[in-house]
Amino acid sequence: MREALIEAQKAADYGEVPIGAVIVKDKTIIARSFNARERHQKATHHAEIRVIDQANDVVENWRLLDCALFVTIEPCVMCSGAISLSRLPEVYFGATNPKFGGAVSLYQILEDERLNHRLHVESDILAEECANIMQNFFKNRRKK
Repeated sequence: MREALIEAQKAADYGEVPIGAVIVKDKTIIARSFNARERHQKATHHAEIRVIDQANDVVENWRLLDCALFVTIEPCVMCSGAISLSRLPEVYFGATNPKFGGAVSLYQILEDERLNHRLHVESDILAEECANIMQNFFKNRRKK
């Protein structure tokens, strides 16, 4: 999660909402990314979508079996759908996202028994640090 926080800081440095993500396979980070919607002017350029795309290239497969995603903030509905469709078996995230969360807060897409793929989900990993980077970003943005 500390590596995902480094990615989140990169996003903040670019003026992006500071969310970072990494994908790990065999205890090695194979992909890392951060939010880049403003930078690329793409609505789908969330950290999770970008890191999944990178990991797909690395493993040369759309299925990310035997991988784990670490992301600083609870994935939104779009990202939760992409995570499920990529067949990631494990997701670990820091702080919850009460306004947009698709994993535990508003919806439980990743563990919904009606869907054909369910994942292991763990939250509150370095939650305070993950929440703080978001809170500080928006606090500074409001000052401007």
